[in-house]
Amino acid sequence: MVAPALVGRVGELAALTAAVSAPPSVVTVVGEAGVGKTRLVSELLRLPELTGRRVLVGRCHPIREAFPLGPIVEALAGVGDQVHGLGLSEVAGAVRPLLPELAPWLPPAPEPLDDRASQRHRVFRGLVDVLGALSPVVLVVEDLHWVDEQTSDFLAYLLAVSPPGLTAVVTYRGEQAGPHLRAVPATLPAGTTRAHVALAPLSEAETGALAAGILGTDGVSQQFARHLWERTSGLPFAVEEVLALVRERGLLVQRGDRWARRALDRLEVPRGIRESTLERVLRLSTAARRIAEAAAVLQAPVGLSVLAAVTGGEGLVEALEEAIGHGVLVETDGAFGFRHALAAQAVYESLSTPRRTALHGRAATALGALSPPPLGRIAHHQRQADELAPWAVTAEAAADQAVQLADDAEAVRLLADVLRHAPLDARQRGRIAVKLGWAAIHALRAEEALELLPAAIGEDLPPPVRGEIRLLVSLLLNETGGDPQAERRLLVEAAADLDDRPDLQALTMVALGVPSTPGVPIAEHLMWTARALALATEVDDRLVEAHILGKAGMVLVSVGEPSWRDLADRLQRLTAGTPRQRREANAYLSIGWEACLAGHLDVAGSLLAAGLRSAAAQENRRLELGFRSAQVFLAFCRGQWDGLAQEVALLVEQLSDYPRFRIDVDVVAGCLALAHGELDQARQRLADASQLAERLGDLPVLPAAVDAATRAALAQGDVEAAVAGVRRCRSLLTAKDTPVPLARLLPAAVEALVAAGEPDEADDLVRLVTEELRDRDVPLLPAALHYARGILAADADALLLAAEEYRRVGAGHEAVRARERAAGLLLDAGDERGVPLLREAVRAYEALGATWDLNRALGLARRYGVGLPARHRGGRRGYGAALSPRERQVAELAATGRTNKEIAEALVLSATTVEKHLGAVMRKLSIRSRTELARLMAVGTSKDGGFPS
Repeated sequence: MVAPALVGRVGELAALTAAVSAPPSVVTVVGEAGVGKTRLVSELLRLPELTGRRVLVGRCHPIREAFPLGPIVEALAGVGDQVHGLGLSEVAGAVRPLLPELAPWLPPAPEPLDDRASQRHRVFRGLVDVLGALSPVVLVVEDLHWVDEQTSDFLAYLLAVSPPGLTAVVTYRGEQAGPHLRAVPATLPAGTTRAHVALAPLSEAETGALAAGILGTDGVSQQFARHLWERTSGLPFAVEEVLALVRERGLLVQRGDRWARRALDRLEVPRGIRESTLERVLRLSTAARRIAEAAAVLQAPVGLSVLAAVTGGEGLVEALEEAIGHGVLVETDGAFGFRHALAAQAVYESLSTPRRTALHGRAATALGALSPPPLGRIAHHQRQADELAPWAVTAEAAADQAVQLADDAEAVRLLADVLRHAPLDARQRGRIAVKLGWAAIHALRAEEALELLPAAIGEDLPPPVRGEIRLLVSLLLNETGGDPQAERRLLVEAAADLDDRPDLQALTMVALGVPSTPGVPIAEHLMWTARALALATEVDDRLVEAHILGKAGMVLVSVGEPSWRDLADRLQRLTAGTPRQRREANAYLSIGWEACLAGHLDVAGSLLAAGLRSAAAQENRRLELGFRSAQVFLAFCRGQWDGLAQEVALLVEQLSDYPRFRIDVDVVAGCLALAHGELDQARQRLADASQLAERLGDLPVLPAAVDAATRAALAQGDVEAAVAGVRRCRSLLTAKDTPVPLARLLPAAVEALVAAGEPDEADDLVRLVTEELRDRDVPLLPAALHYARGILAADADALLLAAEEYRRVGAGHEAVRARERAAGLLLDAGDERGVPLLREAVRAYEALGATWDLNRALGLARRYGVGLPARHRGGRRGYGAALSPRERQVAELAATGRTNKEIAEALVLSATTVEKHLGAVMRKLSIRSRTELARLMAVGTSKDGGFPS
């Protein structure tokens, strides 16, 4: 019995109506089970305000299927040729595997990406493109409390984008909503209308009105309404179920146009839903009752063939009609099931264990006959039927399907459950452990996999399988910041096991080549690197080869081995100069970043620029942040400081979850603070960055932090701290047998030791660096040695040679500091050659915005009476009417039709920053709309395809 009209929800419906009438909008309806969420949404969708909009409905189910984004797929699967001719972009082709029903009208599938996160993000973009093309559209997702992780992530992405014609309506039970679910609608872009309705149970009066509507009368007595309200707690579904039962009992009488209880003491209305549902089912015939029991076990609505297979099929049609006629079951689009999950749960819990187990077994068999088989549901029923061996097989197949569709989190859940509970032989356990390990890496679920994989190593496994598990455990330990010694032991053992797997053996060996474990001689790392490179020629996998070249090249750069250039050339030939996959881009980052640290700034710039373009095209946020962090460091080294402080501040916010990348940005932030004269802040930031670098074993970046911290300490007269920092850094690098970074440390180290009255120690350090780095490819070495000798001997000519060497390698700031130091020595000796050098330093510091260095140079000029031309005093120089580089980037993307949100994602900026840049662009170009901007790009661009500067 269902009320013909909605009762007691006038205000709630008005709030939802106002929201859906002003898209883009988001509507959330929350309330306990049976409170009327679905009914409210159904009334909303029937309103005339929604005329002309497509309505798409998907539901989350308690039994999870190994198919990602199920509710979204369910909502879109029926749109068919409605997407024909809607001008879908190429990215919409990424949804083909999810929506084969739409394949005739979708663009071709793009080339797959080797990064699951990027692939998933591209699918998200494709779905948003389809939904945007279908707009104006209302997307309803019911029962979000059962949502899978990927659907939750997609909804968060969709709502953050909020296409202009979209209204999203979601319902869920508040008591079952975790933080992840509550965060889905939390962040909405400006201009998005939002309505949140929390449904409460009906009042006593509303319960009476609902009862009257169900019974088809003008009203019921107040006493009846109160008794019904007390028994049902005002839950609409409970009211409907109870009234259906008491009417079947014949306990209601009609007096004129009103209904009343026959007698209060005789009307024993059951409390809540469970008792009323069970009594109604018991009143059915045996055949109809069996169908209800089967539907309760199946949980999700199913077709006639499945019900027949589970119940035996005799008298099925008549029994099904009886169950539907009594309102126990309902039909929806040819599928049969309970109208509400609470009713199904009540019947399910009433079944005896043997009966329940038998029905689960039949359900698994019946569902297995479908094509394609719903693997997740089959696995659930096999598990509940205690058929553990078949369950393990089905669950593994379901996990394989999830991996193919980039739902690695679901694969981890399934495989971990099988490893914990299924009766597996060693061969099965090894195979499933390997699958779990790779899925956990892709899904970032290391902790769960680490609970199970180490035990699998002790099984009687073939060496290649055991070796792969050891490799996986090592990678997972690395991901969680585990013991580096344990990681290394596992890698060494894996290398011995993997003779029959050259691809995995090469990956293992190149990991052993990376100098990240304390106490391991660099010669051993180089041995493993050489073995990995030798194996790379046997590997018929371009992505594995790129990974090996990247890691091996990184190691060789770090030790000053010139052959790294050959590996960089091989990598660029392998990728035709354009990395298109994650591993290829990662290889560019590995070599490019290490080249930047070692002073190969031009090569670093080329590799990092190509890699950043690739990371942005793949929409790989982690990789893009890595490249941007490296480019920030590169820009600082090159003296390209315009806009650098703003980019650093933005990255500091975005890198909270990426500590290794954060180190580089924090070092630059500290160096900029020093250059701006904020010495205390600089020392603190540099000290924090140094501690993090030590903790994570990222020693190559440490000298840059110590160099700046030493100069700050010396400026404040804290010679003791300066020397202590230098000595600790030297000790760490020497213990690790990695002397190349000493070239960056040497100038500041010598200044500190000389200031401390330790010239002999400084001289020893110069000799050590000279001997250790002789014949190595270290671009900073000649400049560092000239600078150190210039300080030790107070030799201006040596400092000028240092300045020229720094200029040659592109280290602009260091070159200016060397010239300033030489100018001071010359002026002190009365040599007029110091005058133009000092003037040049002042101009360079002013151009950089290095106020601390500038004030120091100005003080030197005053001391020696050096006249200087009038200086710009208006703050940082701007671009006037011309577009800055960042404004140009924003303008070019906006002209292609991208939204502020899409531009923000592409450039890794905030939407607010994009809005600010776009306003500046329109003001400078004297235009008022994006249409004019696109027209300007088409007819008024400069020769290089950019906007006029």
